[in-house]
Amino acid sequence: MIEHVPALLAGDRRIAAKMISLVENNGDQKTEILKAIYPHTGKAYILGITGSPGAGKSSLTDQIISQYRQRGQKVGVIAVDPTSPFTGGALLGDRIRMNEHYTDRNVFIRSMGTRGSLGGLSRSTKEAIKILDAFGCDIIIVETVGVGQSELEIMTAADTTIVVLTPGAGDSIQAIKAGIMEIADIFAINKADLLGADRVVTEVEVMLDLAAHNHPQGSLPWRPPVVKTITVRNEGVDKLIKAVDSHHEYLNESGRFTTERQERLKAEFAEIMEHHIRDLIRNQLQKTGEWQALQDQVMGRTVDPHTAAEEILTKTFKKG
Repeated sequence: MIEHVPALLAGDRRIAAKMISLVENNGDQKTEILKAIYPHTGKAYILGITGSPGAGKSSLTDQIISQYRQRGQKVGVIAVDPTSPFTGGALLGDRIRMNEHYTDRNVFIRSMGTRGSLGGLSRSTKEAIKILDAFGCDIIIVETVGVGQSELEIMTAADTTIVVLTPGAGDSIQAIKAGIMEIADIFAINKADLLGADRVVTEVEVMLDLAAHNHPQGSLPWRPPVVKTITVRNEGVDKLIKAVDSHHEYLNESGRFTTERQERLKAEFAEIMEHHIRDLIRNQLQKTGEWQALQDQVMGRTVDPHTAAEEILTKTFKKG
């Protein structure tokens, strides 16, 4: 597949799909491909969309795609679906909701499973973002599972994060519990034609007021806008896109766009290093049988886990 990198950079959809499948399945040449495309990444704007199940994230994403296409921009979408812990399969229902865009050659939609990632974004999802970036997408939308704490992981990938809330679901209170307030750059109150929408807006605004009061500077550097949307009538989506534009402008003017991306790259570098170190240690110990022997001692409580871990690290790096 490495020989197909020029085709990816030229916008070959079939190659893009194959490369995403390759990274998703941890196939051969994955690392070589990621190395080759790295100089061609960092150009796309990453938009994260998260919120609880049933909030209408996919329908909202569908309308957002339309808005960006009207601007003539090339859009990539990664819809992250929950993976079953029993079968390993994913629901992959988001494709159905966005099917009207499948004939558009400037829209690329891919559903991916969480693959057991507790944060909701698997390592392969972040690698797929790089592939779509190199593929030439101007905007890459990542729609997350929105289950448990999975929403929080989107902040490690997105430039702007939209948190979708709905009336009557207790979402605003749940947002406080799950820490969603801290990651939201924009709040979308979807299904705003339902009873209680104004109350949700008020609750979010009150929480933002409280956050501003508690901030060391007495105000928030960026106060997340609260936008009401009704996707079935395509209402409010244009205002939502304007809010994304405003946040992008704020990031550029404040210098945070560069610094936040640099912080994400440093975190990615550390994550890759940790992954390689784990593989190195496990592979070396499995060759000698020490891995199983130490596991048996820990399970038999003849050695505590901390001592076993220290022994492994000492032996591994002395050999290195």
